[in-house]
This record gives sequence, structure tokens and C-alpha cells, in this order.
Amino acid sequence: MRHNHSERDLSGDVDVNPLFARPGELRSRPRTRLPDAPMLPETAYQLVHDEAMLDGNARLNLATFVGTWMDSQARKLYLEAFDKNMIDKDEYPSTAAIEERCWRILADLWHAPDQDRAIGCSTIGSSEACMLGGLAFKRRWQEARRAAGKPADRPNLVMSSAVQVVWEKFCNYWDVEPRYVPITEEHKTLDGADLKSHVDENTIGVVSILGVTYTGMYEPVLEVSRALDEIQRDTGLDIPIHVDGASGAMVAPFLQPTLEWDFRVPRVASINTSGHKYGLVNPGLGWVLWRDRDLLPESLVFKVSYLGGEMPTFGLNFSRPAAQVLVQYFQFLRLGRLGYHEVQKASHDVARYLADRISAMDCFDLWNDASDIPVFAWRKAAGHNPNWTLYDVSDRLRMKGWLVPAYPMPDNLSDTVVQRVVIRNGMSMDLAANLMRDLQDSVDYLDRLKEPLPDVERSVFHH
Repeated sequence: MRHNHSERDLSGDVDVNPLFARPGELRSRPRTRLPDAPMLPETAYQLVHDEAMLDGNARLNLATFVGTWMDSQARKLYLEAFDKNMIDKDEYPSTAAIEERCWRILADLWHAPDQDRAIGCSTIGSSEACMLGGLAFKRRWQEARRAAGKPADRPNLVMSSAVQVVWEKFCNYWDVEPRYVPITEEHKTLDGADLKSHVDENTIGVVSILGVTYTGMYEPVLEVSRALDEIQRDTGLDIPIHVDGASGAMVAPFLQPTLEWDFRVPRVASINTSGHKYGLVNPGLGWVLWRDRDLLPESLVFKVSYLGGEMPTFGLNFSRPAAQVLVQYFQFLRLGRLGYHEVQKASHDVARYLADRISAMDCFDLWNDASDIPVFAWRKAAGHNPNWTLYDVSDRLRMKGWLVPAYPMPDNLSDTVVQRVVIRNGMSMDLAANLMRDLQDSVDYLDRLKEPLPDVERSVFHH
């Protein structure tokens, strides 16, 4: 039985192995209070290093979207710049200039109609970027309502029931009513169906996800936009779209370049992405852009000193490392469009290989086939051996070092349990073949069970 962190014994001391303790050092240290005396850095390093070894292997973690591989030059650049504070624009003007170059590159990549009118910024991750996109929606809606002499106290935001938890947090923290459009077997994503029954004059915007966390599927932004066009014709409501492209906004431009999801769709007001996912940077970096600076209310923007003048800045976080921004620019320079295409296609090829192999196993049914981002999910085939579940498969794979989560789908599909893999740069075809071998071995073992495994406490996967 796995223990939660809260169940660990925190009362005892941390023991120091005599083989790496230095002469005269204490052989134990208090676990939850500051020690009285200092410790040699080599010994402290060894203690922390050894405890961190208990974590899973990040390269074998197929649950996370976050990048786990960077080349040596990127790591060197990171180490040279992690002590720079991103908010200090005047002290680090070159870094500030590089940040602007990065979001301008993204504005071009996402087909902003006028790059000089677009505006954006880096964030600590795509979660902060989503918060800023939602705040811009709310503030712009409030200002328009007040200017028209209408009440502005009951905003709502429309989104799929499969949104990442950051959108639930946004609505909770900023007093916005969340309106969830349930996904179903017939409508596996927010595709515009039944949208009219969820929007009204208090709707600040609609969130469309380019790469749903549960499955990796793209929500069809163009279809959602057309549904909102029809609603506007019928009701006069002009409702904008924010594209949560945490993963897909750094995949679609290179693997599905003709797909219309970005600023080519006029109703798309803002887009966010994660630099630390398929942007190929280690944690934590996000980006958020607006197609036009008029879509970012001036009341959200602060002025900071920069090169003897002022520079607009907006964000929830203040001090944070500048290193990730520099590494993002490094990746843009190093890879270019062709390089990003090759890296993303390599991950996509691995994902399609795994999807094909898993779909051929009679115990599983694919939920989706990795045709969007290099992510896909599957469920247990109906009627297959009732003595095991996907949670048991996850446990067996964990014994081999693989972290492959099993979890229920949201709301109307909460009785459906799926497993999902996220393929990132660094997951090779050889590793994928090893995963398939271990998955087949796990299923073979479970199929030999004569009765169900004991019902034990399981580790819980959170999106």
C-alpha cells in the first residue's frame, strides 16, 4: 500500500551515513526544524541527492507534458542566467529585449494580422498565462458593461468539462461563474454543439483547448468560432475566444500548419502556450499573446523603468528567473521552423507507433489515436478479463519504472477510466519498444489472475 506524504513519519531525525559524513560532523539532523550547527556542503548535497532519488525517473514519466530533456548548451545557458530576475528590465535590458523578441516570434508563428499591434509577455507557466487571458476577458467585459450602464457583477466563462484545473482556479479566485459544456461519446471535445444554451450577455468569453489534457485532442477552434458567429447573428452577443494552447500551440504550427486555430480566426482574442512543454524548455515558462493591444485593458498594465524610459508589464508573479526566457530564444535560434518540425514529428511518430501497437491489443480500445499532439489515451475493452483494471496496469508499469496514469474522464463520462501517454522529446523508438514489451508483460500477468487483486489505496493522478 502506498502512503501519502501526510502519512510519513516526520518526527525522527535525518540520519547521516558515516561513509560520507566528515570527521566531527553530527550523524543525524532534525527533519522539521533548523539545525543548530552548519553542515559541510558536500554532506548536505548527498543527503538531498539521495532522498530525491526516491522520485520516479523523469524521462520515463509519461504522465507529464513538461519537458524533461535539454541539450548541454541549453543547460549551460540556464546555469549562466538562473540568477537574473526577469522583472528587472532596467538592470537586464538585453534579457528584456530577448523576451520581446520571443513573443513577437510567436505572434508571427500564430498569424497575428499585424505584428506591431500584437502584445504579449512571458509567464511562470501556462497556468499564469491562462489567468492573464481570463483576467483580460473579465476586465474588458466589465468596462464595456459599465460604459453601457449595465450591471457587471455576474460574469461567466464557458469551457469544456475537460479543461485543465487552472480554469477552475481562475473562476474561483476571480469570482467568475464557470459554465462547463460536458464532453460525451458523441462530442469528445468542445466542438460548438449546444454552445447557445451556455452563453448569455454575462459571458466574458469561451475557452477552446488546443490539446485537451485528458486525451491530447484538439478542440476545433474554427467550428467553435462559427457557432459563436451564428449566436451573434441571432442575439447580437459578440463573444471572444481564448485558445488554451498549453501544448498544441507549439505543435500545430509545425505538424498541422494548415489547421485554422490561431489568429487567422478573427474571434480568437488571445492565445497561451507553455514554453516548458512542446516549446522544449525545462520548467517553468509560459507565454500569452493578444492579437491586438486594444484587447488587453490598459487597467491591467503597469509601467516599469526600462532603458531610461517606461515599459509595459503585466503578470501575477513578480520575481522569477530569466533563464527560461533565454533558453527559449536559444531554441528558437537553434531549431527554426524546420528543426521544430523535425523534433515534434519525431515525438509524433513515436506516439503513432504506440497507438497502433496498443490498438492491436484485444484488451484495449483507443479513445484517440495521437493524430493531434503526440498524446493519446485508451480504455479497457468491454468484456475483457474482469479481474483487473487499468489502475492495475498502471501499478504493474510503475514497477518497471514507467509512470503511465489511469484516471476517470470528467463529468458525464466519469465512469470511463482511461490511460494516457505523453510523448516528448527524448522518448525514442527504442524506449517505446521497451514500453510495449513491459505493457504486454503486465497484461499477460494480469490475465493469468484467477481473482481480482486486493482493493488497496492507490496513488491519485491529478491533471
